[in-house]
This record gives sequence, structure tokens and C-alpha cells, in this order.
Amino acid sequence: MSYDFKTRVSRKNKGSSKWELMYEWNPNVSEGVVPLSVADMEFKTIPEVVNGLKKYLDETVLGYTKATDVFLDTVVSWCDRRYGYKIEKEWIVNTPGVVTAFFGAVNTFSEPGDGIVIFRPVYYPFSMAIERNNRKVINCPLIETNGYYTIDYDKFDQLTKDLKVKILLFSSPHNPVGRVWTREELEKLAKIAIKNDIIIVSDEIHCDLILPGYKHTVFATVSKEIEDRLIICFAPSKTFNLAGLGLSNIIIKNKKLRDKYIDKMTTLRGLSINTFGFKACEIVYNEGEKWLSELLEVIDTNQKIAKEYFEKNFPKIKSPLIEGTYLQWLDFRALGLSNAELEKFLHIDAEFFTDEGYVFGSEGSGYERINLAAPTEVVVESLERLGKALKNIYK
Repeated sequence: MSYDFKTRVSRKNKGSSKWELMYEWNPNVSEGVVPLSVADMEFKTIPEVVNGLKKYLDETVLGYTKATDVFLDTVVSWCDRRYGYKIEKEWIVNTPGVVTAFFGAVNTFSEPGDGIVIFRPVYYPFSMAIERNNRKVINCPLIETNGYYTIDYDKFDQLTKDLKVKILLFSSPHNPVGRVWTREELEKLAKIAIKNDIIIVSDEIHCDLILPGYKHTVFATVSKEIEDRLIICFAPSKTFNLAGLGLSNIIIKNKKLRDKYIDKMTTLRGLSINTFGFKACEIVYNEGEKWLSELLEVIDTNQKIAKEYFEKNFPKIKSPLIEGTYLQWLDFRALGLSNAELEKFLHIDAEFFTDEGYVFGSEGSGYERINLAAPTEVVVESLERLGKALKNIYK
């Protein structure tokens, strides 16, 4: 590999949300332990960004910044080059992050008391965006069969016939279960949404992180009709580990929806962008594809190591291979522990720090979401540390 995905980077006492949370969970955690929880990466920053931002600092004034034509052309090119998704510059609305974007969409396209559908287990800020804005969570649980998840279309149809249900918040690829939805699956969903007059906010932040054998379909490419009721959420933040720079590219073709969204986001002061976010996005979309290809090799290696480790040593714990994202969904239910017991065992006994499955909804109870975006050596060490603790309770 031409890029460094092996160097361990200590983020202790550097303000990392994930690392600070680890020390809150276990103040006595051993030196050298790396948390595999919150979805950012434990790799060195892509050098093109480091060098590009240094150069940019020499040339710029750090004032209020808006998208340039060069930046917008870069986003247009990325969407076309990677997904065959042809967009116009005018469709792009920039926000400080995808979470900000779908909080704003909930405010824009629904009223207090309206219902919003989610497919649990799912990224927990979806529920936060609904509940904290006084909307109603309408859960349409995914169907799980031997670790493989599918959509319950009949239930989705039934739930969205209600005139008070306005929006589907959709995760594609799905966080946390790692599904990459097929075109056929999206087509079925689109037909129901059109029939029942539902707006879809499609969070596609992990769309660049697709593992071998799978292909991401941008929801808007399914049909012209569904494209007119879609808010597509893209960002370089997960792909290139740029979350701290605060930039997302929200694509809204329908001008009526886009104008309404911009008006609401302006009211909420939700369109102020970090100047480095624009430049870093421009850099990685133009220069980062080789780094991304190598990253995906590391993620695929790490997920296979985790799967093989459990199959060989603790076969009752299930670790299905994922199709997309860098987040593996581990099934610990066979241990027979409550959520609190499992959390304590992992944090204290095993010093194995992941995201608890129950935060993604009750359907996630007994599961853990492990972040694979770390040096392979770190993943192996973490599994071995977990295995040492599991020997005391595994039956």
C-alpha cells in the first residue's frame, strides 16, 4: 500500500469525543487501548488534506466563506464519476453536517405531531431529530433473518397511508446493520412513498464506503418521480474522516422543496460552513480516490478477521460480514446478559469499547457496533483482549 494505515495515533487528551467517552466509561482503562465506538477513523489524516490545507492557509483569509464554482463543480463531478448521478450545481445546499441537515428537514417538511418513519435498528440521531422537534417516531422495524436485514414493505405501506405521516428518514447504506440496498429494494420503497405522498430524507453519508461485490445506488437515480421528493445527504466526512471540518452536500432537485428548505435552514442559522470544510472536500474529491481504495481494502480485511475470530473461538457470538460502511454489527445475545451487564462487561472486564446496540432502538438490544476503521493491529489486539475476558463467562 502507498498510504499509511498502520501507524497508531494516540488521541488521548486531544478532545476526541470517542476517546474522552472511553475514559468516562472506564477511568482506569489500560494504556494503549483504542476505542472502536463512535464512527470516526483511527488512521493518520490523508496526506493530501494535510498538505493541501497547509498551502491553503498560506493563501487565504479565514473569514466567512461560501461555495465557489470550483467547489460545486467538484461535487458535481464526484457524483457523476462515482455513481452516474448527474446533478446541477443549483441543487446543492451545504450544511455543517448530515445530522444538521436531517434535523432541518424534519423542521421543514413536517409539523409538530406529525409522524416520521424510521427503520430500526437505525442511527440514533434519527430518533433524536424526531422527538426533540415534537414529532412522532413511527417505527417500521427491519426484518432480521440469521443476521441479514430486509425492509418490511407491507408494514411501511400500512404505516404511511396515515395522512399525518410525512417523512421517511432513511439510512443508505444502513447504519448500523451494514446493508447496501439494491436498486430493486429502493424501487419498491419508492413506489410506496410516491403512492402515499411521503418525502424521503436519504442519509447516504456512508455511500463511498462500499465493500467488494456490492454497489451503491443513489436513491435519486431510481426514478424521476421519486427524485422530486428526495433530500439526498452526502458528505466527505465519513469517507475521508473529515467530520471535524463540518461540511455536507445536500442535494435537492425539486426547487420548491429546496427553496423551502433553504428558507427554514436560514431561519435556524444552519447554513454556516467552516472554510476548511469546503477546501478539504474539494481536495479529497479531486485527489483522494486512491486513498479511498486502499482504505476499503483495510476495512474488508478487518471485518474478515473479526468474523473468523469469533467463528473460531466464540461461535455463539455472530459477526456477519457487512456490505457497506466500516461498522460491523456484532450479536452478543447468546451470552444471556442484560444491556447493562453486557456494557459493564465490555467496558470494565474486556476494555472493549464499541457502541451499544440498544442505542439504535430496542431491536439492537444484545448487539454491539464495532468500528473497523483502525489499524489491523488495533483490531486484532482488541479482539484478543475481549477473548481473554470472554473465557471467564462464555459457556
